[in-house]
Amino acid sequence: MQEKIVAHIRQTTKLPNKGIVNTLKLLDEGATIPFISRYRKEMTGSLDEVGVAAIKQAYEDLKILIKRKEFILAKIKDQGQLNSSLKSKIDACWDAVLLEDLYLPFKKKTKTKATAAKENGLEPLAELITRQNNNDVQKEAKKYLTKNVKSIEDALLGARHIIAEWINENPKARDICRNLFSRKAFIESKVVTKKKEESIKYKDYFQFNEMLNRIPSHRLLAILRAEKEGFLKVKVSIDEEELCAKLERLLINGRNACAKQIQLAIEDCSDRLLLPSMSNEFRKSAKLKADEEAIAVFSENLKQLLLAAPLGEQNIMALDPGFRTGCKLVCLDQNGSLVFKSTIFPHPPQCQEEESYKIIKRCIDKYKIKAVAIGNGTAGKESFALFSKFNLDKAVDVFMVNESGASIYSASAIAREEFPDLDLTVRGAISIGRRLQDPLAELVKIDAKSIGVGQYQHDVNQTLLKNSLDRAVESAVNSVGVNLNTASKHLMTYVSGLGPVLAQNIINYRNENGPFKSRKEIAKVPRMGKKAFEQSAGFLRIRDAKNPLDNTAVHPERYKLVDQIAKQQKLKIIDLITKPEARKNINLQIFISNDIGLPTLKDILKELEKPGLDPRGHAKAVSFDKNISKIEDLEPGKVLTGIVNNLTKFGAFVDIGIKESGLIHISQITNKFIKDPAEVLRLNQEVQVKVTDVDVARKRISLTMKF
Repeated sequence: MQEKIVAHIRQTTKLPNKGIVNTLKLLDEGATIPFISRYRKEMTGSLDEVGVAAIKQAYEDLKILIKRKEFILAKIKDQGQLNSSLKSKIDACWDAVLLEDLYLPFKKKTKTKATAAKENGLEPLAELITRQNNNDVQKEAKKYLTKNVKSIEDALLGARHIIAEWINENPKARDICRNLFSRKAFIESKVVTKKKEESIKYKDYFQFNEMLNRIPSHRLLAILRAEKEGFLKVKVSIDEEELCAKLERLLINGRNACAKQIQLAIEDCSDRLLLPSMSNEFRKSAKLKADEEAIAVFSENLKQLLLAAPLGEQNIMALDPGFRTGCKLVCLDQNGSLVFKSTIFPHPPQCQEEESYKIIKRCIDKYKIKAVAIGNGTAGKESFALFSKFNLDKAVDVFMVNESGASIYSASAIAREEFPDLDLTVRGAISIGRRLQDPLAELVKIDAKSIGVGQYQHDVNQTLLKNSLDRAVESAVNSVGVNLNTASKHLMTYVSGLGPVLAQNIINYRNENGPFKSRKEIAKVPRMGKKAFEQSAGFLRIRDAKNPLDNTAVHPERYKLVDQIAKQQKLKIIDLITKPEARKNINLQIFISNDIGLPTLKDILKELEKPGLDPRGHAKAVSFDKNISKIEDLEPGKVLTGIVNNLTKFGAFVDIGIKESGLIHISQITNKFIKDPAEVLRLNQEVQVKVTDVDVARKRISLTMKF
């Protein structure tokens, strides 16, 4: 069985056999994706997280398929219809759709036209017709007249219902239909006439037709959303005449009266059974494909947002902007702790600019503020412009911060636990400031779906979405690493091998015993077993530890190896870190063993070059055009600085310093052909764009990077 599983995963993922076998072994032993991809490269052939995740997903899908096989075999056996030939077919089937085709004839059916006809004793007549060797079916049908079958036509109709069901359950007939759907299915949408006015945003789909295998994921999801909202009628179908003609070639071998009955049964089967069944199947598969594409974009965007460059441990002023209710202002120290809170009213209707300026200036001086974080929601752009007008000390940078999800955090149990005595709006301002200090540490506290870096997140499969977003968060956290002595429980929950219980135990141990002094001490945390320590230790950092390796991604299991390398060079470990010339003279070949290869050795040297260095870089403030404050100020030809704030399959949305984001269509990103904007752009990337069109009425701005 294991060989078949490996073979199928290899066919599905196109990954090397060795990597699959060893990855499955590691997964069965409880290893996580980050750990496998980072610390078991020799075993997997240096598979990255994407490859390991693909193997894990394929493995889980196969486990479900195997259980389904076992269920189907048991059900057919209970019916007394399981023979060696059928069992072999089911055992050899590794396609969930084809497996259901094999099971279809044996499924317990509710009352159907065919079962009613069988109850009326018409199955022998149906069998006679399918043999196609009788020219007088009328005469034969007369033999089956009863009180429930009152006419010859009733008898023939019942027989055709039985034949239609047989055709529907015929694997070859289903293959023919499925093949046509895979190549020629189209999706058609029409507006619901009564709702034409209120569904104007879906105008492009009022009279729409496109090949199902070519429709982009975002377009399909938009159509299905409109259908769900009751604005469109949607159909997935093929040319029925072509299907019937192909089925006739398969099933009819003569031109007698029986053939005519089979032809009628084919038409009935096509219209009533096959087409609806296949339409649902391909609609679901197209939706799943669209979901997966949308989720992949969402997850990649989320990971990029989580890995946005932090400002670091600096004193921050943060503003949650508002008009009527004012702007909630907070000051945070370098550790993110609240040191001051207030509310200012610089905008209409109060317009207290001078009073607001005095409070801001006093806070900057008193709390030695180095940067200002302004939420990009309501009144965000106006507040940003106000700070530019105030002409503050040049040493104070002003940042626009994406505040999506801040209100969700403010009302969450996490926020209540952190700030039980603070108002929701003050919590929101603190979250905005902390996002600037360390986006990753703050955003992990918020439901990823609330962060707003994708499209159609409420329309896609929610289980797939959650699993993918959780993997994105896990990947981001472990790629950066976590400061064991300052990280919150919520951040440590995502560390490989930990989870919420161990994360809380670490916090409790830290509170009771003070800061961790070495990675060895982690093993003393309650319920920290050998496997959990193995999986997590390499991702936990301890600054200023006695052993400098404790602040690196070098796993404790390799400390002896690093010590050997240092001794071979007649140096101390700290010398390997502080003296670049010492690392250049190391001959890695002499340290290769059965379980340690060049990938691990190269990773170790790379880590010694930058111990404790944050791979995310450092946040930089962006200066928007001060002359542009609203969409009406824009005109075609204007060149602007912007920040990419969302990526989709069809283009990139860019913050250009006003309320509305502009869209760079994929065709306007670069002169070379690209399939995905992510090939060129990343979230939070600073870009130069030119305005090509402004639609003030629809609040749409078209941009280009091709100039």
